[in-house]
Amino acid sequence: MDDFLTLENQLCFAVYEAGSQFNKLYSKALESFGITYPQYLVLLALWEENGQSAKELGEKLNLGTGTLTPMIKRMEASGWVKRERSTADERKVCISLQPKALEEKEAIVQKIATELKLCNIEYEEYKQLMKQLRVLRGKLNIYNKEKVK
Repeated sequence: MDDFLTLENQLCFAVYEAGSQFNKLYSKALESFGITYPQYLVLLALWEENGQSAKELGEKLNLGTGTLTPMIKRMEASGWVKRERSTADERKVCISLQPKALEEKEAIVQKIATELKLCNIEYEEYKQLMKQLRVLRGKLNIYNKEKVK
């Protein structure tokens, strides 16, 4: 059991380290497009469903308004997205893709795919890792929801 308390045997640290390595990989791949990894996540969410409210986008990405709003403003200034207030409800801000985001989508996706292939992660391995991470995330969500009660 003493072995459990070493840093290298901590699941949380392994996930943290893997996340850090993914951040580096994506940051390098996205650099030529002038976007950051978190901005890429915004684009992914909008490519799936364009025209989301800032609130919906924040919930989907698990980002608070203090993080999301300045990021969206930078993306708007760079021509990736646009913000528009809802005419039905002035409190609601809708985020939509600009033509640049649609035009660059294929090149961005291709660049990320190329970088992932260079990591030697086979497709079946990728699918298995995703499955295991979804199960882990689900268990942690249940735990955290129960602790909030």
